[in-house]
Amino acid sequence: MNECYYDKRMDFFYNRTKADTADEWTGPQLIGVLCFGTFFCLFIFISNSLVIAAVVKNRRFHFPFYYLLANLAAADFFAGIAYVFLMFNTGPVSKTLTVNRWFLRQGLLDTSLTASLVNLLVIAVERHMSIMRMKIHSNLTKKRVTFLIISIWAIAIFMGAVPTLGWNCLCDITVCSSLAPIYSRSYLVFWSVLNLVVFFIMVVVYIRIYMYVQRKTNVLSSHTSGSISRRRTPVKLMKTVMTVLGAFVVCWTPGLVVLLLDGLNCTDCGIQNVKRWFLLLALLNSVMNPIIYSYKDDEMWATMKRMICCSSEDKSQERRSSRIPSTVLCRSTEISGHYIEDGIIQGTICGKGDLGDKGNS
Repeated sequence: MNECYYDKRMDFFYNRTKADTADEWTGPQLIGVLCFGTFFCLFIFISNSLVIAAVVKNRRFHFPFYYLLANLAAADFFAGIAYVFLMFNTGPVSKTLTVNRWFLRQGLLDTSLTASLVNLLVIAVERHMSIMRMKIHSNLTKKRVTFLIISIWAIAIFMGAVPTLGWNCLCDITVCSSLAPIYSRSYLVFWSVLNLVVFFIMVVVYIRIYMYVQRKTNVLSSHTSGSISRRRTPVKLMKTVMTVLGAFVVCWTPGLVVLLLDGLNCTDCGIQNVKRWFLLLALLNSVMNPIIYSYKDDEMWATMKRMICCSSEDKSQERRSSRIPSTVLCRSTEISGHYIEDGIIQGTICGKGDLGDKGNS
């Protein structure tokens, strides 16, 4: 029967795997990492809080897509918490941690990654449902969206707790990982392959949606006389969404590949030399998301500016500043429930007279 090591501190496992954890993280290097991390974590907290507040405040954002967007911002906010906890439990401190505290440190990171990943997958499904049915917004009710959000976090918490629940190497240290000294190598293979497969599925879904929207936009362009910017709105939407997905894949894939190599027990891959850089790259993803999702959306940016400046604009200024958001074809209050196909058949979008008059003005 194998002996279990639940009562050992992490120095026992780090020394056994010969991981270069603590000695290099001293002096100026540690201070630099803490300053760098603190700055970006503060930005993550502030920017994602603004995104959530904007969705709550602006009634034009009260649609399933925006609720999921706010939940993605919440996942990034949670990632900021995980990085703060990591900063104060890394370097020389790593070897002094108990097994449970180390599980908590890694579990927070795994939970944040899973929450973002599953949320992006749900957004992909929501966009697919909407656009393939030629609707601006999906038929998801608030109850269903709430259920989806609760499910996302339930899955994320469960996946973050899987190693703690038993899939670890505390009772068989011969299968311990090098990067995660109390994680089983088989778990790292499962974790990294699962995430990479989900990445691939989402890329395929968004490419399919983008090709469909591009094709429909070309059809609409030959039947409508509205402004070019309005006809290109669905294409701009998909470019924005695919940019977010692309940033997520670029920021997380290197780290997942390193975990996969570690899980496959690749001793000559030099994974210890790059692990910290890939972790910082993953941190940057939570910084980039609010910029890509929010600041490229005119109405979202206008809402956030009003909250920052604590000033209200009159209605005429609001109408001029809130151009058609990147996430809708036309003003949501005018076209919710309308079909894009109706625009093709009638030779217009959002009402022939509306766009016709605006196109001629």
